[in-house]
Amino acid sequence: MLHPPRPRLAADTLRTLLARHRVGEVLSCEPLSYGLLNHGYRLGTTRGRFFLKHHLDADPADPAPLEQRHRATARLEQLGLPAVPPMADGDGRTVTVVDGRCYALHPWVEGRHCHGDQLTTAQCRRLGGLLGQVHTRLAQVQPAPVPGPGAVAAQVSADPVETEGLIGELLRRVRSRRDRDGFDELAEYRLLERLELLRAHGGRRPDADTVPATGWVHGDFHPLNLLYGVLAPGRASEPVAIVDWDRLDVQPRAEEAVRGGAIFFVRPDGTMDLAKVRAYARAYRRSAAASVAELSAAVHRVWWERLNDFWMLRWRYQLRDRRTDPQFPAASALVVWWTRHYERVREAFCG
Repeated sequence: MLHPPRPRLAADTLRTLLARHRVGEVLSCEPLSYGLLNHGYRLGTTRGRFFLKHHLDADPADPAPLEQRHRATARLEQLGLPAVPPMADGDGRTVTVVDGRCYALHPWVEGRHCHGDQLTTAQCRRLGGLLGQVHTRLAQVQPAPVPGPGAVAAQVSADPVETEGLIGELLRRVRSRRDRDGFDELAEYRLLERLELLRAHGGRRPDADTVPATGWVHGDFHPLNLLYGVLAPGRASEPVAIVDWDRLDVQPRAEEAVRGGAIFFVRPDGTMDLAKVRAYARAYRRSAAASVAELSAAVHRVWWERLNDFWMLRWRYQLRDRRTDPQFPAASALVVWWTRHYERVREAFCG
C-alpha cells in the first residue's frame, strides 16, 4: 500500500546525523512511501546504504524508552532472530536528537514485504514459528513482565453501548458530506451493517473477570513490518528482518498471534485463508508453548475487538486522514465474514 511521499530531510539534519555515525558523505536520501506512524528514508552514502527512521512519537527530552527498545532488539539479534537493531554512534547511543526530533540509523536490509497469499503453506508454518520465537525470546531478554498501559487496555473489552454512540457520530459525518463518493457509500453500508451485528451479538462481550496470559510482544506484527529475502522475481525466501518495534510492550501474547494471522491471511474479499491460518497457528502454539485454551480466548477477544473497532473510519472522518482508505474494504468485510464463520475461524486457530 502506497501513501503520499514523506517530507525531505533538511541538509543540516542529514549532516548532523551522518557525522554522529561516521558513515561517510550522503549521496542520496529517498523518502519511503509506506508506513503510517513514522517517517523512513533510504540513505546512500560513500560507505554504503542505510535506513533512517524518524520516530514521530518518541519524546526528544527523554529518548531512554526508545533506547531501551533498541537494546531489546539487539539482544534478540544476538539470539538469532532477524531483529535488525539500530547502529550506535560514537558515544554508544542509538537515538540522535536533532531539532527536537528523534532519529535512529539502521543498516539497510534488502527485501520485500509479503502478504499471506504470497507465502507457501511451509512458509506460513515458519511465520507462526517465528512469532512464537519472538515471544519466547523476549521473555528471556526483557525484565519480568509488569503490565503496561497496552495490557491494561487490552483486558478491558469494548462496550457495545459506547460503540453504538460512535457509529451514530460516524454516520452523521458520512451523511453530511456534500460530494459523496463510493467510499462514503461503503462506509455508510458497513456502519449500518455493524450496528445490526452489535445488537445481535452484544451478549457475547468477553468476560471482564477473565485475565488473558500476558507477556512481552512485538506489538505490531503484520506484513509491512516483516521483510523477506528475494530469491527470484515473484519468489520470497525467508524473513530477513522484523522491523518497527515501537510498540514493544507487555500485552496478551496470543492476541498478537491472532491479530497477525487476521492481517496476513485476509483476502481482498474479506475472507480468511483458513488453511494457511491453521498452519501458522499450529506452529505458533508449538513455538510459544501456548495452549489451545489461550488461543481460543484470544480469537474471541480479537473478534470482539474488530466488531467494535472503527479506527480507519475515524482517521478519515474525524482526522481527515485518508491513508488507511485502501485497507477498509477488506477489513470491514472480514468482520462480517468472521462473525458468520466464527467457529470455523476458531477451529483454524485452535485445531
